[in-house]
Amino acid sequence: MGIVGGEGRLIGGRYRLEVRLGRGGMGTVWRAHDELLSRRVAVKELHFGADEPEARVQRARAMREARTVARIRHPGVIVVHDVVEQDGRPWIVMELVEGPSLAGRLRSGGPVAPREAARIGVALLGALRAAHTRGVLHRDLKPANVLMERGTGRVVLTDFGVAQVSGVTTLTDAGGFVGSPEYTAPERMAGGGTGPEGDLWSLGVLLCAALSGASPFRRDSLGAVLRAVVHEEIQLPEAARPLRAVVDGLLERDPRRRLGLAETERMLRGYLRSGRAPERGAGEPGRGRGVGRAAEAVAGSGGP
Repeated sequence: MGIVGGEGRLIGGRYRLEVRLGRGGMGTVWRAHDELLSRRVAVKELHFGADEPEARVQRARAMREARTVARIRHPGVIVVHDVVEQDGRPWIVMELVEGPSLAGRLRSGGPVAPREAARIGVALLGALRAAHTRGVLHRDLKPANVLMERGTGRVVLTDFGVAQVSGVTTLTDAGGFVGSPEYTAPERMAGGGTGPEGDLWSLGVLLCAALSGASPFRRDSLGAVLRAVVHEEIQLPEAARPLRAVVDGLLERDPRRRLGLAETERMLRGYLRSGRAPERGAGEPGRGRGVGRAAEAVAGSGGP
């Protein structure tokens, strides 16, 4: 768990903790002062369980996250400066993005305008292209992991803690599911393999959340979320209408029919230029409202 009263503590002989910025299931992020270079940074403290095997997995995940992000160079991807050891655990030192997450912005200000949603989408597509080119799948794209830099409007993708890297063994929590079910592609929910298309599904859910304030798969229980993602007809919010063709194409359950990155970017950029609702080109995928392959796989295994 996070440090109680950690403000003022020196980490790695260099980074002075100032204010806790946020806390999630896997870690706590602090604003800190780099006393060597006299700059502010963000420091991620990992939450380790008491069980030693679990702690080893968490240590390995922290190092993998740092290495994963360090290999991606893009203004839309968080920059990792350093990894230091303190109290037997690694702490990840990153650039400090001054501003709220998209989740915080939605909580405080409500849904964003369609043009702003499209701008955020284009920025995230650039970050995903840079990651996918390096063989990295984010696998946890959601509003809480998107930072909005105050004053510049820069959109920054962060938290690669559950990313999948080509050629690297995947780390899980005692064999359990890792990620955010509301934003996870149905093929992954069904236990199948996932590729870049999985991140694009998550982008479609994120655009819905940005436009309406909530994911279309929000339910009262995990089981209900799983059924909604894999089985139920997808009911898009009215607020998604200006970008409906994009969201429709991204929320195609069959990844073979899902909009690709280039097509999605073309449609969003076209909307930003013209203000006209995007339309699919003749060769671009449609969307089936039926159950699809992912649901069939789950049904064959006895359900979620």
